[in-house]
Amino acid sequence: MIFNRVFLLVISIFIISCKSEAEKISERNSIIDSTITAFQKKLLKTEIDSVLEKNHFNGSISVFQNGEKLYEKENGFENFKTKSKIDSNSVFAIGSLSKQFTAVLVLLQEEQGKLKINDKVSKYLVEFQPEEFENITIQQLLNHTSGLNDFGSGLLSKPGKEFNYSNKGFRYLGELVEKVSGKSYDENAKELFAKAGMKNSSTPNLFQGKDFAGAYTGNSNNFQNIDNMPKRLAEKEISVAAGGILSTVPDLHRWNDALYNGRILKPESLQKFMEKSSGRNHPILGKMGYGF
Repeated sequence: MIFNRVFLLVISIFIISCKSEAEKISERNSIIDSTITAFQKKLLKTEIDSVLEKNHFNGSISVFQNGEKLYEKENGFENFKTKSKIDSNSVFAIGSLSKQFTAVLVLLQEEQGKLKINDKVSKYLVEFQPEEFENITIQQLLNHTSGLNDFGSGLLSKPGKEFNYSNKGFRYLGELVEKVSGKSYDENAKELFAKAGMKNSSTPNLFQGKDFAGAYTGNSNNFQNIDNMPKRLAEKEISVAAGGILSTVPDLHRWNDALYNGRILKPESLQKFMEKSSGRNHPILGKMGYGF
């Protein structure tokens, strides 16, 4: 028995000593990386917790990097009246994050040969047939260079010349998807959610769940409920395609994972989606590049 133990020990030492220098470096780097990640997590938690506490944050925050969770927290109420708390099942109106879903739906139509992003929108929608709008392309709607005026009837700039953030442009992209697909935006979005494995996402017209984190003005002690939510997100003034999709934090992680790991779009379409095709000067963030 003693001999066997010594033999096993010698074998173990021999195996360890035979590791290549590359393997040793890899192990050392893994230890360093895990130490740095642990430090990042602690620093991130300290910084974010401080901001949330100071500003009485009501909502959900989740930070992932390379598939690893760095920080996650739910705080406050999804319903200020009943004081039901926000949790991982809380369904939020995700606002302009909806635009990336619309952009993907457009690219999926291109993959099916139903349009090309360089096409003029006037080929598909009668609203773009007047001379002032006839040269606006689908790509210009996707990267906010169409010149469309969200608050008026004319153009803010010549199509393709300047960046002007446009909710109206994405509303029209939603109508374009409906036109070429022959299905409603709701139907297209539902299919996309299923493809991405999103279990609790919806559009306002199809929403039948609970746990909706309603919209309010004020704070949890002095608040006013915004009426007709989430149905009002489907109205023309907002539109589902520009800002009306409903989702949860776990579902948005599923979306990122599916999209950026190539399970939604073909590689060439994903490249179009991600690459810089326009830019803007943001008042806080400075120069920013925009894809679709």
